[in-house]
Amino acid sequence: MLTAQAEPHTHVKRAPARGGLDAETLVRDVREATAELAPDSPAARAVLLDKVKSALKSARADAEAELIATHKGTRCAQAIAHAQDEVIRAVHIWATRYVYPRENPSEAEALAIAAVGGYGRGTLAPGSDIDLLFILPYKQTPWGESVTEFVLYMLWDLGQKVGHAVRSVDDSIRMAKSDMTIRTATLESRFLTGDKRLFNQMRDRFETEIVEKTGPEFIAAKMAERDARHEAQGNTRYVVEPNIKDGKGGLRDLNTLYWIGKYFYRVRTSHELIDKGVFSRAEYRTFQRAEDFLWAVRCNLHFLLRRADDRLTFEVQQEMAERLGYSDRAHMLGVERFMKRYFLVAKDVGDLTRIFCTSLEFAHAKKVDAFGRVFRSFRKTRRAIRGEPDFVLEHGRITTAAPDVFEKDPVNIIKIFWVAGREGVMFHPDALKELTRSMRLIDKDLRANERANAYFRDILTAPKSVERILRRMNESGVLGKFVPEFGKIVALMQFNMYHHYTVDEHLIRAVGVMAEIENGGLKDELPLTHELLPHLSDVRLLYVTLFLHDIAKGRPEDHSTAGETIARKFCPRLGLTPAETETVAWLVRHHLLMSEIAQSRDIQDPETARNFAEVVQSPQRLALLMILTACDIRAVGPGVWTGWKGSLLRALYYATEPLLSGGHSQVSQSQRIAEAQDELAAALPDWPKSKLKAYTARHFPNYWLRAEPELQVAHAKMLDRAGENKGAFAATTAIKAFEGITEVSFYTPDHPRLLSLIAGACTMADASIIGAQIFNTRDGHALDTFRLRRTFKTDEDEKVRAARITETVKALLEGRKYLPDDLGHDSRYNRRLQPFSVPTEIFISNKLSDKFTVIEISGLDRTGLLFHLTRALSDLNLTIGSAHIGTYGEKAVDVFYVTDLTGGKIEAKTRQKRIRDALEAVFEPEKQKGAA
Repeated sequence: MLTAQAEPHTHVKRAPARGGLDAETLVRDVREATAELAPDSPAARAVLLDKVKSALKSARADAEAELIATHKGTRCAQAIAHAQDEVIRAVHIWATRYVYPRENPSEAEALAIAAVGGYGRGTLAPGSDIDLLFILPYKQTPWGESVTEFVLYMLWDLGQKVGHAVRSVDDSIRMAKSDMTIRTATLESRFLTGDKRLFNQMRDRFETEIVEKTGPEFIAAKMAERDARHEAQGNTRYVVEPNIKDGKGGLRDLNTLYWIGKYFYRVRTSHELIDKGVFSRAEYRTFQRAEDFLWAVRCNLHFLLRRADDRLTFEVQQEMAERLGYSDRAHMLGVERFMKRYFLVAKDVGDLTRIFCTSLEFAHAKKVDAFGRVFRSFRKTRRAIRGEPDFVLEHGRITTAAPDVFEKDPVNIIKIFWVAGREGVMFHPDALKELTRSMRLIDKDLRANERANAYFRDILTAPKSVERILRRMNESGVLGKFVPEFGKIVALMQFNMYHHYTVDEHLIRAVGVMAEIENGGLKDELPLTHELLPHLSDVRLLYVTLFLHDIAKGRPEDHSTAGETIARKFCPRLGLTPAETETVAWLVRHHLLMSEIAQSRDIQDPETARNFAEVVQSPQRLALLMILTACDIRAVGPGVWTGWKGSLLRALYYATEPLLSGGHSQVSQSQRIAEAQDELAAALPDWPKSKLKAYTARHFPNYWLRAEPELQVAHAKMLDRAGENKGAFAATTAIKAFEGITEVSFYTPDHPRLLSLIAGACTMADASIIGAQIFNTRDGHALDTFRLRRTFKTDEDEKVRAARITETVKALLEGRKYLPDDLGHDSRYNRRLQPFSVPTEIFISNKLSDKFTVIEISGLDRTGLLFHLTRALSDLNLTIGSAHIGTYGEKAVDVFYVTDLTGGKIEAKTRQKRIRDALEAVFEPEKQKGAA
């Protein structure tokens, strides 16, 4: 039984709580302070409220001080719960002894108060709800209703969030049978005060009428509930802004183990799971340490925010690290050390959950279907695996055939994962425990073993199973021991908004994306990748590169350079030839190159492709780099890969490939212009030759060289409509669903600040600009096209926003509206960026383009940044030819192709310095605000 023996109904005498808060003492103090007052008077109630509030505040302050001093989270949560217990008992005593005393109580005039939910476990976070169950013998009576209301109104007046239910014993049992949430709350119920016989009666009936008969059903429901919760939180424990309560590896997962342990194993405390054979003593200590750390994080977070919030956002992570005693160390920020500890604990919780659930399955050899029905597991006995005498299948899961399999031949530590991947089976808990005990066998000899490395190479390059097996190797600790360089980045987070996962999780996901592609997936999202794949000489090199590309993160040197060094040492271990090793090392060294050029350079400028081709040097490397880049970006996190990024990568590939394969790369500029004009004529068959000739004459040569054919057609139609309407201003919108962008083009008399006005209008509409092409016509008009990141699900909503931007631009040009100097300054996005620091860097080059000076600006992003930068460039009398806008979390990287007013490059060093100073000044307000 989970309950204590029945006792006479009374208020149980208890020792004073820690910190001196005790219900009887509190009631006595109130009685002395209200000696001249009627106990049921409003004045006496006000004194009670004041005393209780003061005592609770003091107890919580003591709990916070002890938490900061000791970092003991479970103790803090228990202290807060204990203080809450005494407050509720004191209020109940006052109500039943002085306000609503009973002289000859009937059987119906009885009441018990129980803590349920998380509060029922005897732990509370500072901002947690107070969940209470008021238990009645039969139906509600006037006395019971009065006492209940007195207690509840007192708690509400204390400012507490109280969840409550008032039920008879019969109602409690009936509702627990039909509602799994109520069943779980009842399972966790804990007596607080009142008539304990009522509480015991409810618990006894709950045990005999529900728990004894519905174990498998309850387990199935809790596991399904856990899976749904994980799915809602992103289904990984390695997100960089985790939810410490509901996220994977969080407190709720430990709660689930506790619930199932109480329900199925009939234990009162988690410690009793050792006696049941579920956990070893070492595993239970891991359970305790994980619970204590998670409670320390949760309680500190609530104290810090002064409210309930269980998400560790970037805004609080630094201060949380300080509260928990994590300081900066060499090459690692205190906040990164704190988050690494968090992810390692989350991993421990995952390990414990897996051990618990598999032990449950094998201890009872039962499975539960979706309807909670129990059936005996098939494959009850051991089954041999053909050709593998060291391993067997037990209940369909792989395990060792004998206890000394790993000791006898340590290569089996790697081979068991290889066999599991080949056979498509999961791991038996006994095998996982054997692996844990055999970690000492993974030494330099095993790492150098040719057979072990061959097995690992096959694991790494098997598309059907690689992601699952790598993740299991990582969670078991084997991967980090076998590849020590990988072990250094396990649970490593980078304190930025761009990366969604820890480094190890990102690498495994990147390999998983490659496997998905090779298995036939992502054809619609990555069409070029599927075209290139059959022409690669060796797809295995991509798996190895993806596994290694970020393996040197967290080191003082550039991770691409350090990663290249690691690759040159690691690839021969896997049996790769010198030529294959050279290819992998080159890919690791340059794994960011294609993404950086595609997103921050003018691909229509021939010099861009020429410079890129000089580095790449071969069509095979270009194809490998294209696929590597796509997999890398897709594995960064949800929403990071977009169709627009894909279109930029494809455009760079198509511009570069002819230069490497000896194609039609030597076409003259005049020929390219003629081809572009011929394409336009073919797309506009209804236009007379005279009209077409007059139109093409309006554009400068660079327009035909740099604008995409599809855009040229849209421009022609827009200018034609403008001519028919005799308007000085025209705009058009194109929705590009696959690329995930909305294109807005403007045709208007040129204006020195036109680009900044359009950028300001986009800021006012909460539109994010990711690219811009700027042209001028021979008749003094500007023809600008802006690419906006798609925000809305429907095309119609995108068009409405584009129309709002168009109308704002028109009003700004006509002087009917004005942009404030501090546009975007006080946005919510800017407040979210406050914890971050990004150095401002201005790079000015005349070598990246034949015709333009390229200005690359990087620094802390903010709302309205593009508006302020373009306004500064306009004030410097620079003409912008194209803009390439990139955002990587909190870091903005904006690149402008510019000339002076005469169309020349910016050669003078003194003028370059003025440009650099003016652009750095744009970031100065943010610096000052950060310093303040």
